[in-house]
Parts: sequence; C-alpha cells; structure tokens
Amino acid sequence: MNLPNYFLADLPPEATLSAAMIGEACQTLKRNREHYLAHRSTHSLVRVITDVAKSWLEPDYPFRELALEQGPAATGFSRATLARGLDTFFKQLTREHFDALLEQDLGHAQRLDEMVSGEAERKSRRASLARAPELVVHIAAGNLPSPTLSEMVLGVLVRSAQFVKCASGTSRLPRLFAHSLYELEPKLGACLEVAEWRGGNADLEEALFDEADCVTGTGSDETLAAIRQRLPPKVRFLGYGHRVSFAYVAGGALTGLHARRIAAAAAADVTAWNQQGCLSPHVIYVEQGGGVPPELFASLLAEELERREETEPRGDLPVEAAAAIASRRAFYEVRAAHSPDTRHWCSRNSTAWTVVYEADPRFQLSCLNRFIYVKGVKDLTEALQNAESTRGQVSTVGLAAPEDKERALATELARWGAARVCRLGRMQEPPLAWRHDGRPALGDLVAWTDWEM
Repeated sequence: MNLPNYFLADLPPEATLSAAMIGEACQTLKRNREHYLAHRSTHSLVRVITDVAKSWLEPDYPFRELALEQGPAATGFSRATLARGLDTFFKQLTREHFDALLEQDLGHAQRLDEMVSGEAERKSRRASLARAPELVVHIAAGNLPSPTLSEMVLGVLVRSAQFVKCASGTSRLPRLFAHSLYELEPKLGACLEVAEWRGGNADLEEALFDEADCVTGTGSDETLAAIRQRLPPKVRFLGYGHRVSFAYVAGGALTGLHARRIAAAAAADVTAWNQQGCLSPHVIYVEQGGGVPPELFASLLAEELERREETEPRGDLPVEAAAAIASRRAFYEVRAAHSPDTRHWCSRNSTAWTVVYEADPRFQLSCLNRFIYVKGVKDLTEALQNAESTRGQVSTVGLAAPEDKERALATELARWGAARVCRLGRMQEPPLAWRHDGRPALGDLVAWTDWEM
C-alpha cells in the first residue's frame, strides 16, 4: 500500500522543510477548518471518528496492516505489543464514551454546537457555548503513539485545525491515522497536518508557534519549559511533563488463586507498551501479612512475564537501553548473592524482562522495558511514605484490593495526590474520559461564552 502525499510527513526523507512551508501549511489548515470543520455538528464528527475506530479494529484494514507491518521497525515495539495497544486505544472510541466525555467535561453533549443550559444554569437563566482554538499544534513525544492519537481525536471533536509535529523518525502511526481519516472523509483530513523534524529547529518552530492558538506538548519537564519560553503571549500552552506510576497490592487480595490472577494483571501492566510512558508501573508495593508474601508474589510475576514473552515478545532494543538493563541486572545479582533481602529473576539469554524483589521499600525508578521492582510494605501508609519523592508527579496507581477496601484505599491515594487510581491490569488502558494529569481533556482545550438570558 503506497500512501499519497497528503501530509508533510509523506515527503521523501531528502525533502527540506522551510519556515515559509510551515506558515503556508498553517494558513491552509485554518482556511480548510472554516470551510469543512468549524460548522460541523458534534454528532457527525463522533460518527466519523467511531467509524474510523471500527475500521482500525478490523484485522484486514489496510492502515492497520501497514501499522503492524512497518511499526516494529519504526517504533521498536513488537507486532503483538502494537496490536494490543492499538486495540486498547480504538476500543475506547465509541459513541457512548464520547457522550460520557462531553457530559463530564462540558456538562452537555451539545455544548460545542449551540448555547445550551445544564440543570444548574437553567436555575439562574444562563446558557453557554464552548469554543475551540482555531489551530492547535501538538508537539508529540514520540515514544508512544496513543497519546498523540488521543490528542488528534480530541482536536477533531472540538473542531480545531491541527498541526502534529513529531520528533524525527516517529511520525509513522500518527501519519497512518491521519491518512485513515482522510480516506473516510477527505475534507476532514484536510484540516490535519503531520510533519516531523528534529527538535530545536528554531526557524520552523517559530513559524509554527506564530500561527498557533494553542500548543500541547508531551515530554520532559525541561522540554516543556523550553517550549513555553518560546511561545507568543497569545498562545495557550498545555504541557504534559514527567510523571511516574506504581502499583499497590493489598494483602487481603492475595488469597488462593487470586494471587496468580493479580500477578497476571501486573504482568499486563508491565508489558503494555513495554513499560514506556507515564502510566506504566516502576514499583509494585505488596502488603505483607497476606496469603502470599511479597517475595513469592515477585516469583509469580516473573512466571507471568515469562509467559507473556512467548505470546507478546518485547522486541529489540537500542544497544544503550539493553546495556542499561544488563548493568542494573549485574548490580542486583551481586547484591542478591550477599543479602537475603534481595532477589531477582530475569529472562535467559536476553534482556526481555526482569523482576527485582527488595525488602527496602524506597521508591526506585525502573530502567523500563519490562524491568520491575517488587517491594514489601506493612500497609499503604508505609508505601506512600517511601514514595514521597514522587509526590505531585504520580500519574496512576494500579490497585489490587478486596472490594470492601478499594474505596478507602483509593481515597487515601487521592488525598496523597495520585491523579488516577485504577484496577491493576488496566494502568495502560485509561478510559476516553480520563483526566490526564488530573485535568479535563476537553475542558483544557476550550474557552467559554456565557449568555445571561
């Protein structure tokens, strides 16, 4: 399947982009938005997005086939990991989930279409309309496709023209998704642009930022600070910086066959997108005193990761990433040989997965790519005390607990500052309506006009 040259990312590698080209592309996007997108109904746009999502879930859909064929070389993820990640993302794009998102963030499903009133507004004789930026620029991180695809979907929903700037060599999946929208509805696809270049090209980025009304950025805190400094005062900036996640397994959940199920759920979170991104666990805290001690849980997790490697292999790593895993493994191998408080399990003849058990409960950053710590604690309070260094930076906590204790534990985590609490096994599967970093996805994008009747 040969892709037509609809987007700047479709140009051959030797093509050179200029500031004039970027500026002209942005002006074209704005004109196309006014003609083809700005006056579309929410219902019609949801229908287009859900139709595209259904196609991506079909095994023989050409764009999906191309993503799974070319994606491993472009992204480093195995075919099975990509397939699982794409299924998880596109299954969320349903009419019901969009309705829930609109009601949650905007208070009414037609808030983007016309002046409407929610229950509280009717009492005070008010109505309001949510307005989108004319042009949204997305600065994509590139390590995971799903955040960029999500931003593109939300941009279509709020009727913004969009320019997706990808890091060099990372535009493959956003580009394929843009093409799939273009194939279904060319006029809608004409309101999207996808391009890639190495970060720090001041001329191209200045031209891009000068045309933008809103810029979203995903990356390190340093990268976001650099972007924010360079934006004109009129441009709104939505940054998603460095975040970490961990899991907590309550002792009361580790009874009978539940221990293996929970270990399998934890393995699902560790293997999803190869532990990349802010939703993946670095540490799994296991409460002591349950039916299965933390050290035994670590061995069960190792068995599950071994099984996962057979059905969903991690894929190849750059030399430096593999070397980092090998170096850290060697450190824990020496420590385990001299201390009963440390044990480790790992894949044979590869760096595919690693489990380290430590009695020391202090939070540690994993080197990722299926390298996970398991640490024993007496309760959630001790776990949070030892994770204090991450406070304010925790995206997700995966929780495994008896049903009668879940609410209390989730409340404690919320008051401590975790932005999201979910069941273990679902950490990399946030719902469409989740509040990224504790902020409303649609609410961040729009501005409001109130009408006092």
